[in-house]
Amino acid sequence: MKKVKVKLTGYPGWHIECSAMSMKYLGENFDIHCGGIDHISVHHTNEIAQSEGATGHKWVNYWMHGEFLVMDKGKMSKSSGEILTLSVLEKNGYSPLDYRYLCLNTHYKTPLTFSYESLDAAKNAFRSLQAKVLELKKAHQKIEHKIDMDKCRREFLEAINDDLNMPRALAVVWSLPRNKELNDHERYLLMMEFDAVLGLNLANAVEETVVVPEDVKKLVEEREYARKGKDWKKSDELRDLIFGKGFLIDDTKDGTKVRKV
Repeated sequence: MKKVKVKLTGYPGWHIECSAMSMKYLGENFDIHCGGIDHISVHHTNEIAQSEGATGHKWVNYWMHGEFLVMDKGKMSKSSGEILTLSVLEKNGYSPLDYRYLCLNTHYKTPLTFSYESLDAAKNAFRSLQAKVLELKKAHQKIEHKIDMDKCRREFLEAINDDLNMPRALAVVWSLPRNKELNDHERYLLMMEFDAVLGLNLANAVEETVVVPEDVKKLVEEREYARKGKDWKKSDELRDLIFGKGFLIDDTKDGTKVRKV
């Protein structure tokens, strides 16, 4: 008889743990299993073999593997010691939703390079989106054009059904404030519908309290004067000066809004 060598460990390996937990909570067949691309060759292959060996039928319908989050020094991982936690980001003045917004701007099959510059850009864009939501929330028009709303819904659905193309889905969201076929109430309703997928908690967006220094206020007033005189070059120069002092300008139908960078 041929001798078989077996290695025994004190605890089950992580492959069997994942199969057991998945089946306990999702059943012996479920739709989507996610994970990193580094799990394809060993971990997920083991999961499939043991799960389908135990049940005798197909286990998972679709496998979705995410690319790496990378830093300047390479892949972010515990083993390399290069790992950044949400608590560290919070200490540096960022919210978890700022980071989530950053992630939504990159397709899951594309590596996401992390930098504080890109996180700053995501934070500013997210604050702008929240400001748009607050503007729409104040609207009281309730005349619905269902055809136009359905068109926007189809565009959003096509984006997320296109292999979870979240950057494209975000582009649909950003197109809503510029959509002249819809009124503010309809735009707000669609924002809330789409956020059920995005998970950016837009329904609870709050207006940011901004303390604007006197020198910045003066520049804002000068810019308003330049805009009224249609001196667009001067207006742009003043906008850049204001940005250099740490503030952004939003020109809305209710007037100029100032917010911190």
